[in-house]
Amino acid sequence: MNTAAPCQVIAETIGQLYTCSEVNGFVRIRTPYLYPDGDVIDLFFREETQTLTDLGETLRWLDLQTLSEYLSKKQEFCLQDIQITYGIEQYDGMLMVRVNGNLSEAITRLAQGAIAVSNLWFLSRTRLSGSLNDEIAELLDEYQIPYERDIKLVGRSARSWRLDFHTRHPRRSALIEVLSTGNRSAANTKVNNAVAAWVDLNQYQLNTEPLRFISLFDDSLDVWSNSHISQLAEFSQVCYASKPEELIEQLTT
Repeated sequence: MNTAAPCQVIAETIGQLYTCSEVNGFVRIRTPYLYPDGDVIDLFFREETQTLTDLGETLRWLDLQTLSEYLSKKQEFCLQDIQITYGIEQYDGMLMVRVNGNLSEAITRLAQGAIAVSNLWFLSRTRLSGSLNDEIAELLDEYQIPYERDIKLVGRSARSWRLDFHTRHPRRSALIEVLSTGNRSAANTKVNNAVAAWVDLNQYQLNTEPLRFISLFDDSLDVWSNSHISQLAEFSQVCYASKPEELIEQLTT
């Protein structure tokens, strides 16, 4: 392949910050754009078909940032919106645009689209407990399990406790406390607070229709010890954010 023509077009239209080389039948275009972790965004141009692609690197990068096998509904919606905004096609995991005679415009458009897609990382459940709670809400909606969020219950000590979820399934009602933090000392505090809440709210497990207590660990961050898990397992069912099917089983059986 003669790489002079596309590389010359790039040099003459969008400057010297881009470099070109031939790789496996493509012209690789190294852009000045970066993924959120600092990796360079490379794009690949096939002259015969006049198509520009990232060869799947953007969605592959996004997939590596989360333990979840699939994108959330919110991420899927945003991905579709990005495709429409930048005129990008998605095929076999690759982001692609048709060049249609204007290579520099296609490069800029696809690179900016790749940045927008990689930024969907910030919607991932691995980021913050707030976003994890949103993921749980989406999961409950998907399985049509009625729930309330951020409820307050009064314990034996007359102290008021705020719980993340109260679910009400025909077979079982449950309280869910989400434990999510990236700080090890904060992890100790969260576990101690959850244990205190479950102990003080114990009367709700003694009713004719007892509530199931569930402690849901955000296990995307390595801050939880075996001691944390065993403490909460004594007073509640322990589930993990990376295994949503186990949470649903606890809520419905």
